[in-house]
Amino acid sequence: MNAKELVTRIRTELHPGEHDNLVVKLIETGQAPRAVIATFAAEENHIVSSDWRTFLALAAKAEEPNARAFFTLLAGGEELVLPMLEPLAKAAGMSAKDFHGYEPFPGCQSYPAYQAWMALNGETTDVILAILANFTAWGGYCARMAKGLREHYGFSDEACGFVDFFATPAPQLEDRAVAAIQASLDAGWQPKHAWRYGRLLQAYELQFWSTLA
Repeated sequence: MNAKELVTRIRTELHPGEHDNLVVKLIETGQAPRAVIATFAAEENHIVSSDWRTFLALAAKAEEPNARAFFTLLAGGEELVLPMLEPLAKAAGMSAKDFHGYEPFPGCQSYPAYQAWMALNGETTDVILAILANFTAWGGYCARMAKGLREHYGFSDEACGFVDFFATPAPQLEDRAVAAIQASLDAGWQPKHAWRYGRLLQAYELQFWSTLA
């Protein structure tokens, strides 16, 4: 099995069910209270800050050049989107004071905590596969939210910047990840914990949404 086939397989096997995420469906159809959207933005403010550091740690740990570039690109993305969260919270009715003073829910922060655990304990290529599997679902959620926020809540492009960013395909990121996985396969690596990491990461992702609900 080559790298592209491996990525397709883990994405297919770990993709969440259609009805696993109630919150995104409610935002997509305009039925979610604005307070849920504001809470989403405030929680993501903590998550993005954490993931930025996590990806830099993974980049420093990675020895293969494409793996290092993959994590560096991810870290750069977190840096870009961090300032986009306050406009989203503001559009949903949250004041700047409440946004910056927000105390997060444990159930929403399990995801970044586990991602930080992977940076410390995970084998690099297994981590890349797990992240790729989760990003497929995350990108789809953001695309649906972007549509709902504009159609049902009247949010501006600035307010939707965060979800727009993750809803946009990133071929350069994908290419780096596949190249890193292929290099590992060529060197004799076999996935040992990728499915475990991906399964847990996806479970923590859904825990984030169920906590919001």
